[in-house]
Parts: sequence; structure tokens; C-alpha cells
Amino acid sequence: MKFNLIVAGYGGQGVLSLAEIIGRAAVEEGHEVRAVEVHGLSQRGGALQCHVRFGEKIFSPLVRKGGADLIIALELLEGLRACYYANKKTVVLTDLKFLSPNPIDERKSASEILKEMEKFARVEKVNASEIVEEITGEAAMSNIFMLGYALKKGLLPLKEENVWKAVTMKIRPQFIEMNKKVFEKALKM
Repeated sequence: MKFNLIVAGYGGQGVLSLAEIIGRAAVEEGHEVRAVEVHGLSQRGGALQCHVRFGEKIFSPLVRKGGADLIIALELLEGLRACYYANKKTVVLTDLKFLSPNPIDERKSASEILKEMEKFARVEKVNASEIVEEITGEAAMSNIFMLGYALKKGLLPLKEENVWKAVTMKIRPQFIEMNKKVFEKALKM
């Protein structure tokens, strides 16, 4: 078994944290894991992609073109950009949040971007940022919501208890309770 994941978004959205949590959960389940930030800047506002591969005999951290099983997009346009790694069996789980800092890209509507994505992969969309903002007052934990939602939909082949254990290892203690609310809300959707 090999599983190839891309996490895409902008720095400050929790892309790196999400990739690390998934990697830790996979290690907890006995998988070999390789992960890498492939382009962009993890600083706030920079476009960013992380590759996470896990399973048996994983030698490279890079997902090949058309080789992703799942793309988790914390931002709509970055989800479209990550479709380079998609094929017809790939699922793109995308937040409907649109943060594009590029004025040219802002001319595309969310529906146009979603139609483009559907040319490459099966698209699952969720208003993660909006839901998280209703729960917490800000969208900062939408990465944890997307993680729970991916588990609920059976898109991520990991056990809930191992994923939550990895979350508690990564998140600072003062934020655990709020992240738990967000995670559990996603699991109930």
C-alpha cells in the first residue's frame, strides 16, 4: 500500500502543520513516511505545497505528476494549481475560501475554478473556513477541520485515534480544546 497526498494553500493556513500531523499519524500506524515542502514559502501569505507519502517501501517524498490519491486544498486557487498531481481517481478536498493575492487570478470566480478542477479530478468541496469561523470566531483551525472531514469521508486511510494523537503532539496545549471542537464538528458532517 502506498498513499500519495498533496496539501496546498498559503503560508499561515497550517499547511505544514497539517502535513506533519498526517505524517505522524501514519508513522503511528507503522507506515514508512516521506514528506517535503516542494515549492513556495511557508511564511505568511506565500503559496505552498507539501507532499506526504506513506505506506510500504517509500523511497521518495515527491508525488509524481498525476500520482496523487488525495489533494487537500486549504485555498481554492492553490487547489487548482495542485491538480498537476491529479488523475481521474484523485480526490481534491477543497475549502471554498478564496485568498488569491494575484490580481489576475482574482478575475476567476470560485465556480470557474471548481469547473477547472473537475477536469482533473473528483472534487469534494466544503466551507471549512466559514464553519470554523462560526465555531471559533476565526478561520485559523480550518486545517484541522479539513483533516477531520477527510477522515469522515474515508479519503484518508488513517485511524481517527492515531490522527487525534498526532494533533495533540503538534498543537500547543492551550489550543487543544478548541481544535477538538473543530475536529469533532468535521467528523459529524
